[in-house]
Amino acid sequence: MREREEPRAASFWPLMSAIFLGSFMSGLSSSTVTIAIPELQRHFGAGLPLIQWTLTGFLLAMGTSAPLTGYLGGRFSFKWLYVASLVGFTLASVLCGVAWDARSLVAFRILQGAFCGVMMPATMTLIYQLLPRGQQAMAIGLWSLSTMLAPALGPAFAGWLITLGNWRWLFFVNVPLGLAAVGLAVRMIPFYRLRIPESFDLPGLLTVITSTVSLLIAFSQGGSWGWSSGKTVSLIALGALSLVVFTLRELKTGAPLLDLRVLANGRYLVTSIISSIITLNLYSGGFLMPLFLQRVQGVTPLETGLILLPASLAMALIMPLVGRLYGTFGPCTLMTVGILMIAGGNHALSRLTPEISHTYVLWWMLVRNVGISLSTMPASNAGMEQIPLEQSGHASAIGNWLRNVFGAFSIAIFTSLLSTFGSREAAALMSQGMTEPRRIELLAFTAGINDVYGVGMVIALAALPLSLAVRKSPGVIETPVEAR
Repeated sequence: MREREEPRAASFWPLMSAIFLGSFMSGLSSSTVTIAIPELQRHFGAGLPLIQWTLTGFLLAMGTSAPLTGYLGGRFSFKWLYVASLVGFTLASVLCGVAWDARSLVAFRILQGAFCGVMMPATMTLIYQLLPRGQQAMAIGLWSLSTMLAPALGPAFAGWLITLGNWRWLFFVNVPLGLAAVGLAVRMIPFYRLRIPESFDLPGLLTVITSTVSLLIAFSQGGSWGWSSGKTVSLIALGALSLVVFTLRELKTGAPLLDLRVLANGRYLVTSIISSIITLNLYSGGFLMPLFLQRVQGVTPLETGLILLPASLAMALIMPLVGRLYGTFGPCTLMTVGILMIAGGNHALSRLTPEISHTYVLWWMLVRNVGISLSTMPASNAGMEQIPLEQSGHASAIGNWLRNVFGAFSIAIFTSLLSTFGSREAAALMSQGMTEPRRIELLAFTAGINDVYGVGMVIALAALPLSLAVRKSPGVIETPVEAR
């Protein structure tokens, strides 16, 4: 490693303004597409298994590019890595807006997600390396607000754009936002490099991509191929073997793509598992409810966004408050309450009927989303606050890699489960003598969504004993870098 270059002093609000806009744009790009999936199906005449890849592929690309953050940030600085990811994301958004068929849109969304996957861990690393310890909890609260505010506004905003124009504006709107974010980042973020890696771990990159893609395809297609089919089993075996090779490689090499040694920190490992479970519930709920409202209850995209808006706004606006509560209550209390609320919301949403009121949906989505707000920031900060400074880039990359991969897996797995559970219910209804096709479709699809929310409840409860083990931190290993 070459000599480290210390940064100039970073002021809190200028730095956070530069980070906030980029993170907001990233969150907006996923939440708007979620609400547009039925419209994209109609426009392209494509089925849900293909169109869901506009979201799954985006998240997958985020997960597979996130491991590059540690190397690229060290090589070119996290400031210029962030700027480059903003430029690439903006250009990819233009390509998404001019997509000519479903497959081209999926391809451009994957490109967009790749830049986004670098952007998110880069911004988190900037916070932990440029701001003093006492400001980090508040900064992560604002960072989380930026990632949650976009999903809060995204559904209503997307519905409005689709109603007034068409789905292409969901991507073109990123152009002015992206240019503004680039200008703020260049001006407000100081340049520094803590270390410059001397080599790139290409075998690590290839094995992590092979593992992630193989497992995702297996889980997304397992329902239609059959879980015991040769293709499904082979992909799962290839993915598992590649993951083992990747892990062994990263633990032995002197310049790992992802320094998995940070997982030896028990607190970081536990909070990473909790964060992955929270992310799984975040994306699965955001994916399922618009499908239910539009496909079963027949509401418009704009109405869907407005129904979900209060719950999403509550999730976003509570984030800054959680940053303040963190110092008083600590991560254990906040995560425990949050996880119980997520599980309770999932339980209530596993009892939907085609005639259920929108008030019922709104209330329990609100309970669920407030729980996500209460637990997201504590899980992120509790793990990072004891990581040594020079490992913070790798720790941020690992955390974002896990969250994005689990987000992609949640969409793929739950889509597969939705198809499996729905088909089973349809067969049961027909065996009982029901003959009306539309009624069978509505009841079967609703039953499938109920079963998937039930699975989400069980998964959320699995995080409860883990959250009880995370106590207030007695201190940190290193303080942030000093200003010159």
